[in-house]
Amino acid sequence: MNIPDLTGVTTLLLDADGTLFPSEEPAFVASATVTQDFARRFGLEGDFSPEHLRLTTTGSNFRTTARTLAEAQGARLAPEELEEWVAREKAEVTAYLGKVLTPRPDVVAAVSALGRRYRLAVVSSSALTRLAACFTASGLDDLLPPDRRFSAEDSLPVPTSKPDPAVYRFALARLGLGPQQALALEDSTTGAASAVAAGITTAGLVQFVPEEERPGRIEQLHRAGASWTRSSWDELASDLVGDAVRVAT
Repeated sequence: MNIPDLTGVTTLLLDADGTLFPSEEPAFVASATVTQDFARRFGLEGDFSPEHLRLTTTGSNFRTTARTLAEAQGARLAPEELEEWVAREKAEVTAYLGKVLTPRPDVVAAVSALGRRYRLAVVSSSALTRLAACFTASGLDDLLPPDRRFSAEDSLPVPTSKPDPAVYRFALARLGLGPQQALALEDSTTGAASAVAAGITTAGLVQFVPEEERPGRIEQLHRAGASWTRSSWDELASDLVGDAVRVAT
């Protein structure tokens, strides 16, 4: 697909998990333990392995997943108990990601180059505490400071996960932007659908998607409304800033 006219774009809105760092697989390792305990508590049946959860819930936060699992099997889930499970999952996943993620020089170089031309912000379904741990472990703190991080879990008056466009609309309002002034970068179909529904031109980035899943993911991203996709940060940064990314490396 051809790259659209980006003349009016001043700001890049970056998804975090699976886009800025390879956090999806390790996050689901930690999250699955909590999900399995949650399923036992409410007598839920199904496959709650890390891989199955990754394939079926990527792009959604634990709050949405837990509520959906309970509702699908008719389990009564009180709001206050849901909050207790959300807090536990957040703490365990955050601690695990802080230990296993490491800086990726190619990502740091590309984001640095992009930051010299565009304003950068993060728009994620994940909690702010989880994002903070991931950015520190990935060496991205200075490039994506806390005041430019927007969380569907923590920033909104009512937590509302992607694919709902609420978090993207919130970010636009806080940044004083119209949709045509932003470009979203997403790895998941739920994320792409969220950005597109907010009227934002969206690019797909599949660097951290497993190799065997990339063709299918690229097709899904296009169906969700992504204007074009790239397989690496280097390719995407070259689209947007030309040779600047190579100078940065």
